[in-house]
Amino acid sequence: MKHFLKFTTVWISQNLAIPFWTIGHIHLMTTVYEDIMEILASFGMNIIVAIGFWINYRDDKKQQDGIC
Repeated sequence: MKHFLKFTTVWISQNLAIPFWTIGHIHLMTTVYEDIMEILASFGMNIIVAIGFWINYRDDKKQQDGIC
């Protein structure tokens, strides 16, 4: 289950980062956040993407260190 969650997080970060951030920034420019659920959802999506980037970076670095 741990590997599946890791794979899912990395997949989300690689495939949905641009839509999350593009739509999120447009939404931030046109909306005044008054609902805590919107703030938490936006923050949560960005955290998932950041964690996925970090996991992918760490794994890629380990793989490159093993090759060199």
